[in-house]
Amino acid sequence: MAIDILIAEDEPSILEALDFVLKRAGWTISAVMDGEAVMDAVRRQRPRVLVLDIMLPKRSGFEVLKQIRADRSTADLPVLVLTAKGQQQDRRIAEELGANKFVTKPYSNADVVDAVRSLLGAPADDRQPG
Repeated sequence: MAIDILIAEDEPSILEALDFVLKRAGWTISAVMDGEAVMDAVRRQRPRVLVLDIMLPKRSGFEVLKQIRADRSTADLPVLVLTAKGQQQDRRIAEELGANKFVTKPYSNADVVDAVRSLLGAPADDRQPG
């Protein structure tokens, strides 16, 4: 079953908020709550984008990202790293491991939606001016 976005996030309130805002933007969503479950879900569900938290139980987002990029079948998957670890070093590591975009918590819903749109190749913001 193909989905638009796989969310890897262990904090239930953040996961619920992401699920809500991304569904409202019109995408189908699936979620996992630990790093070990990500690769299986990516292979099984074939998401168009992965929204990946860095601080996950069992396996960090950095380890997951490294594994995704090393696997030929998942190497081209667009990955949005979403994390509270906003230091420059974390951003640099994420970029070196192949993250396509990086959003720091706390984030605005618009930032996340725009980042996902951009990874899907859609215009960054198609909302009408208010």
